[in-house]
Amino acid sequence: MEPTRNARYAGACDCHVHIYEDRFPLIPNVAWVPPHSPVSAYRKQVQQPLGIDCAVVVQPTGYGFDNSCTLDALAQFGNTARGIALVAPDVADAEIARLHAGGMRGVRYMMIGGVLSWASLEPMAARLANADWMVNLQLDGRTMPEHEAVLKRLPCRLVLDHNGKFLEPVAPDHPSFQSLLRVLDSGRVWIKLSAPYETSKTGAPGYDDVSLLARTLAEKFPERCLWASNWPHPGRNPRPESAPLYDLLFSWATSDDTRRRILVDNPAALYGF
Repeated sequence: MEPTRNARYAGACDCHVHIYEDRFPLIPNVAWVPPHSPVSAYRKQVQQPLGIDCAVVVQPTGYGFDNSCTLDALAQFGNTARGIALVAPDVADAEIARLHAGGMRGVRYMMIGGVLSWASLEPMAARLANADWMVNLQLDGRTMPEHEAVLKRLPCRLVLDHNGKFLEPVAPDHPSFQSLLRVLDSGRVWIKLSAPYETSKTGAPGYDDVSLLARTLAEKFPERCLWASNWPHPGRNPRPESAPLYDLLFSWATSDDTRRRILVDNPAALYGF
């Protein structure tokens, strides 16, 4: 019988989570005001029902360069979590060291309505390589061919969000998806199988157009794939349920060995669990 989400994988990691606490102020004029979404709610809604042991907390753009909320969340999680920070291009080495001590392991580059520029990516990546940090990048996957050469030569590790985030889903043989595969094949790049609802045109429950891409990624690069819930699903009302999204992984990765690599082995090696 094919396993369901009731199958537990010790050490399983959710590689993209946001925490929002009302006691931490948002930057002015944010595009979306998040509901209070604390660590306790994440544990209740995702970790406990799905059997997830570890998490990667990604700094929301709504807090700008103030990483206080994410650092607070990491302190609550303890050694079962790592963080991805948002920092200015001229951030001091001492600040990177402070963030590292708090559990941070990379810098977020959100290229869809974000605050950092492509021009700062390579200089930042050189600094991050020295700190043993990574770049966490979200871009419209349709533009991948424009950035392929840069991404393949970054000296630090690179993690791509949400199946490549093709804002208009493409077929696996499309040039932009083939460009993504070449980037993954460069040796220091990983990708999150996550948030199909953000780009799918076919919609729930199967998100067939995005699921085809996720399945292809899991088949071709099982050693480069991660899984993430994207909780609390920013900007979505109503919020999608996390359990059906987790179930999709079992159709994308069809073997127990591949699922274990995606949920446990790959994130443990990448984030240092």
